[in-house]
Amino acid sequence: MSASPHDTDPTLRSDNLRMFGKLGVIVALMFGFGYALVPMYSAICTALGINVLSVAERKVPGNAPAAARGNSQVDTSRVVTVEFDANARGPWEFKPARSSLDVHPGEMATVMYEFRNVQNRTMAAQAIPSYAPRQAMAHFNKLECFCFNEYTLAPGESRQWPVVFVIDPKLPKDVRTITLSYTFFEVGGKTPAEPSS
Repeated sequence: MSASPHDTDPTLRSDNLRMFGKLGVIVALMFGFGYALVPMYSAICTALGINVLSVAERKVPGNAPAAARGNSQVDTSRVVTVEFDANARGPWEFKPARSSLDVHPGEMATVMYEFRNVQNRTMAAQAIPSYAPRQAMAHFNKLECFCFNEYTLAPGESRQWPVVFVIDPKLPKDVRTITLSYTFFEVGGKTPAEPSS
């Protein structure tokens, strides 16, 4: 049985090896880019001062290993004032039930936020939190928050949502006030457009 001309052609074999090498480099670059997306996204959000629900925010401190929890005692020697703010990006009503709350670090606290869709159409919306000062974000642990989910609200529907949080006792001592601000915005493409008049 004679060998195929393709089996013995050194030029073809060389071309195939070069193509295989190029494809291998492309695959490696794509994998590296995909792997680098998460830290790049985090760095961009931190640089711009926006916070879009990192996985760390969804972790409940009580479920963490004992070594990671550190000191979970309430620090009664300190009081931190948490101010609540709400920004509505659209024609609806959105506000906290109270403007501020004094808490001890390590103490669990709850504040309610109120929302009402004043439009004559159904809408889908979600809230994004931000913190001031920025260093407080790492010490503000939300156990329950409406910002974890997207909501669909009927025309005229009202809702109340809790934010349950604990301020880590490791919060720097010079931070005496934290502002928790939510921006509630409509999620496009999931609900019908506003009816034309």
